[in-house]
Amino acid sequence: MPQLLSLNTARIAPLPTDQGTVPSGIRKQPREGAVAVMPIGLEGDEQADPSVHGGLAKAVYAYPSEHYGFWQTVRAQSGAADWGQVLPAGSLGENLTLSGLLEIDAWIGDRLRFENGCELAVSEPRYPCFKFNAVMGFKQAAKLMMQSGWCGFYLSVIRPGTLSAGERFEVIPGPREVGIRELFKAKTAGKS
Repeated sequence: MPQLLSLNTARIAPLPTDQGTVPSGIRKQPREGAVAVMPIGLEGDEQADPSVHGGLAKAVYAYPSEHYGFWQTVRAQSGAADWGQVLPAGSLGENLTLSGLLEIDAWIGDRLRFENGCELAVSEPRYPCFKFNAVMGFKQAAKLMMQSGWCGFYLSVIRPGTLSAGERFEVIPGPREVGIRELFKAKTAGKS
C-alpha cells in the first residue's frame, strides 16, 4: 500500500536564480506531527506564484521518493555546490513525499484516501521552471525533469483533514482517461 513519507511546507522567501532574486515557497522543509489539510493547501505552506502552485486545483504537490536517487546522481554529475549532501524530503518543492505511487500509475481524477479520512484528487502534472533549476543547484534540472517525465503531480483537496508522515493511503481509481505521464509528455513535447 502506498505511503506518505513526509509532509513539507515553506514560507515565501527570497530565492536567488539566474533571472535575479525572486520570492518563492519552493524550499520545503519536513514537518513533525499532524498537519491540517485545507481546501487551498497545507497549514503553514505559502505559494509565491499561485498561477503555478496554489488554488483549489493545485493545492498540494506530491512527488515520488523513488526518483530521489536520480536527482542525487545528476546533481553530483552537474557539480551543484552542495551535491554531496543527501537531498532531504521536500527538496523538489513537494508538499507530500510519497512512496508507492509513480507518475505512470497516476491518472487525472484518481483519489488518494488516507487512513484518517482526508482525501485528495490527482489534478495535473507539475511543470518545472527556472526556480526548480535554482533550488536543485544546476541549470539543466528543469530540462531533465521534462526529459525523464518524473514531474510529480498536483492534488486538489476533496475532503479536508489532517495528515501525518507515515500514513498509508489507498488509490481510488478515477475515470482513467488521462494519465499524468502522458499529459506531461504531451504538454512538454519540444520544450526540453
